[in-house]
Amino acid sequence: MAFSLWKGLFQTTKGRLLQQRSLSLYSHAHGFEEEEIKKKLQLYAGGSIDLSKADNGIGVLTLNNPRVMNAFTGTMMIELQERVLELENWKDGKGLIIHGAENSFCSGSDLNAVRALSSAQDGMNMCMFMQNTLTRLMRLPLITVALIQGKALGGGSELTTACDFRLMTPGSEIRFVHKQMGLVPGWGGASRLVQIVGSGPALKLLSGALRVNPEIALHLGLAEEILCTSGSLEAAHTWLNQYTNGPAEVIQAAKKVIAAGRELPLEAALRTEKEIFGTVWGGPANLKALTQRTKHK
Repeated sequence: MAFSLWKGLFQTTKGRLLQQRSLSLYSHAHGFEEEEIKKKLQLYAGGSIDLSKADNGIGVLTLNNPRVMNAFTGTMMIELQERVLELENWKDGKGLIIHGAENSFCSGSDLNAVRALSSAQDGMNMCMFMQNTLTRLMRLPLITVALIQGKALGGGSELTTACDFRLMTPGSEIRFVHKQMGLVPGWGGASRLVQIVGSGPALKLLSGALRVNPEIALHLGLAEEILCTSGSLEAAHTWLNQYTNGPAEVIQAAKKVIAAGRELPLEAALRTEKEIFGTVWGGPANLKALTQRTKHK
């Protein structure tokens, strides 16, 4: 009986939370023409966004365009959106590692696409498209880690801020180089950077286009740990495993309550936390722990 009640509550609340999470920032009401920009992005092909999902609930997302330091082509932007949508529906997922192919993270946008999308409207559409995608990435019910090898520049640095954590290898760097292109971040990286390091340090990083090495990133709270260069992907798995050990529904619930606390006003966050709590109270993991009389050491 208890399990049936829990299952009904879980399905109702899960559906409501999924609907909330999938809402995009921009639509036709904001002048955003998604299909129009996707048609234009399709013209600038190259590279790929590869996703693998393991039975332990850990996924690996690979930016694969090493010829230009894994810069985003138009088709890669579309593929990133598709992979994020796939991950939103991964019921057994618990964690995600994002890294670049061949020991480089990402050098931002491919210049061929940038030059071709030079009109103000095209630029705004690309901005809204990537903000939608990276916001949904940030809200995934998975614990996400950016594994930074080599350089994370421009849009690549913005991508790292959409992850919950950043791990860096010796010699790697994060650099918001937008000023040198006569720009500011447009994929949401500035807003997220302020949340991570505070407004003062964020302003210094943007206005100075400063190189952030692993030691500086640790000091600022922009990185969690410095990993050895050799076997860094395996080391990232090991680091992430300590936070994803447990039932998927519990790990996902933990991520959701933190996301609510980060993004919502206090009263709305409390109500959301209550609803998420209701999806796990009396659930399989909770009942199993009660049956086993789990003790905390």
